[in-house]
Amino acid sequence: MSETELILVNISGSDRPGVTSALTEVLARYDASILDIGQADIHHTLSLGLLFKTNASVSGNIMKELLFKASELGVQIKFTPVTRYDYEQSVTNIIAAQKLNIDSIQRLTGRAPLDEDVESKARACVEFSVRGNPTDLQQMQSEFMRLSATEDFDISLQEDTMYRRCRRLVCFDMDSTLIETEVIDELAVRAGVGDKVKEITARAMRGEIDFDESFRERVALLQGLDESVMRDIAEKLPVTEGVERMMCVLKRAGFKTAILSGGFTYFGNYLKNKFGFDYVYANELEIQDGRLTGRYLGEIINGRRKAELLRLLAQVENINIAQTIAVGDGANDLPMLTTAGLGIAFHAKPKVKATAGQSISTIGLDGVLYFIGFKDSFISDGSNTFNY
Repeated sequence: MSETELILVNISGSDRPGVTSALTEVLARYDASILDIGQADIHHTLSLGLLFKTNASVSGNIMKELLFKASELGVQIKFTPVTRYDYEQSVTNIIAAQKLNIDSIQRLTGRAPLDEDVESKARACVEFSVRGNPTDLQQMQSEFMRLSATEDFDISLQEDTMYRRCRRLVCFDMDSTLIETEVIDELAVRAGVGDKVKEITARAMRGEIDFDESFRERVALLQGLDESVMRDIAEKLPVTEGVERMMCVLKRAGFKTAILSGGFTYFGNYLKNKFGFDYVYANELEIQDGRLTGRYLGEIINGRRKAELLRLLAQVENINIAQTIAVGDGANDLPMLTTAGLGIAFHAKPKVKATAGQSISTIGLDGVLYFIGFKDSFISDGSNTFNY
């Protein structure tokens, strides 16, 4: 096996669109791994630093091609070998290429380790501040979503308005978002009608049938189930990765949080008490003599109602709708995702991802923090220290 080399590349010169893209394309052809990258643009003068890892057998070819490419672009380039020790002691940024003219790059997540087993599980989030007016913003967004799906990473394209840095309300779907299951399916299994309910649930979440109709059909199948089952299911709920960390940070930063769910209030309130959500709106199951009747109380919390509740909470909290965030996975979440200032499809169904402007598919729910602009370095686990 060839020895691994770490090489730091420094590029300087007149900035123009495509410089970063052209240089990283060379690395991509040789399957080199970008470990760190940082860029600044001052009065149209580019300063770019890039650290990559490659096999020693091809490092010479890479540097030669980078030299040729730098000459074509009219920029200066310098190579510096980096030892493993130097890498592990440095403060670094991990990024991906961005084709727009880049003003600055900053890493939001921690540094990628050199250990191969750990590296394969590491996550990296990098924020680009870009300048320019795309000729077709919708097409660019579609291309980002396509790349996200085919290359297995997430991209968030956000306009850097006054509202982006002052979001104040985050609303979450519950089932398959905050928890890794559909509670109604769990109840159905206990009632002996699991297959029937799961089939209806799947069709509803894909948007193939009306949510209200499917909800009534599923709840009716739960008739006779002992209410004690709900407590047992609640205590065993598979909470989605990252929920605890995310809620800790959001609360400390002063965000208001809400659960807007087509599921049931019993489980929403359980999560509220456990993680500190401020609001819960969900469906109430009717219980008589300690058993479910197969009916529900009040209005069904469907997609339309979720969007209404999002607007209502924004009014209650006296904030602009542009300061809201909505996170969900199903077709009935789309109305609130499109209503919110920032709508995020989380590990969503294909139809939802195709419609939503933003999506998270590769990491846990604490990925929402990166969409807001938080850095890992801002968060001190196990302490009360928090910088915003």
